[in-house]
Amino acid sequence: MLVGASVGEDCAAIALAEDEMFVISTDPITGTAQDIGKLAIIITTNDLASAGAEPVGVMLTLLLPSGFEEEDLKALMQQIEAECEAAHVQIMGGHTEVTKVVNQPVVSVCGVGKAKRGALVTTGGAKPGMDIIVTKWIALEGTSIIAKEKEEALKARFTEEFLQKAKRFDEYLSVREEAAAATRSGVGAMHDVTEGGIFGALWEMAEASGVGLEIDIKRIPIRQETVEICEFFDVNPYELISSGAMLMAAENGSTLVREIERLGVKATIIGKATAGNDRVLYHGDEKRFLEPPKTDELYKIV
Repeated sequence: MLVGASVGEDCAAIALAEDEMFVISTDPITGTAQDIGKLAIIITTNDLASAGAEPVGVMLTLLLPSGFEEEDLKALMQQIEAECEAAHVQIMGGHTEVTKVVNQPVVSVCGVGKAKRGALVTTGGAKPGMDIIVTKWIALEGTSIIAKEKEEALKARFTEEFLQKAKRFDEYLSVREEAAAATRSGVGAMHDVTEGGIFGALWEMAEASGVGLEIDIKRIPIRQETVEICEFFDVNPYELISSGAMLMAAENGSTLVREIERLGVKATIIGKATAGNDRVLYHGDEKRFLEPPKTDELYKIV
């Protein structure tokens, strides 16, 4: 880091080694006001990790509503700094303002990472015959957000222990560790599962790669807490925001699953990439075709 965060500095400057390249990603957090600092850093560093890059730093834009107090800003920045420390990234700079155009805090992050030349992993790297793999469980992020935002309504059916467990699903949201292991193992394609859920991520990987899919819905990993909370609000968990799950394509899925599970992270083969454009979802004897991503299910209830 040649120039970093400082009062009056509008730009950051970074030097790379000759055999390295920049990888850059950006994301805002708009779906919730809770834990937005933590989520903002995790989501952006997950994006970088899905490209096989090592996260280096972040540029922040904080848009705050009228009435947002200095103590609130300190708490938000403490949350951001703690997550940056956990991810080994530096806050390189950014911009903060109070504005009437927002009614809740908005955190937008531009993440900067580095990768060796020739080692970049893309969403569009899936080839026919490759195994399709999902890490951890789907809809972890959505379940955690709903459990926090709608706790009072959920208390009508669920115990405090159940809800606390669901809220703690945010402990699983980083995919940096499994992404690094997959990159070392020569994974063909990676895509972190965010808005639109696993169905959205599958469609995006297939579209980017120009392949078809055969996916067994029964093999898609999902926690029972997610199933019950989604049933309570009548939302589809397969179309619910799912940070914490990484979608991968690999020539030998079983080998990659073993490599990831050595880290203590669950990984599941859910289907295969195929030639052609048919993106088929199987549920027992039922068969239907995957559709382009829709508005995330989270926005139906929060």
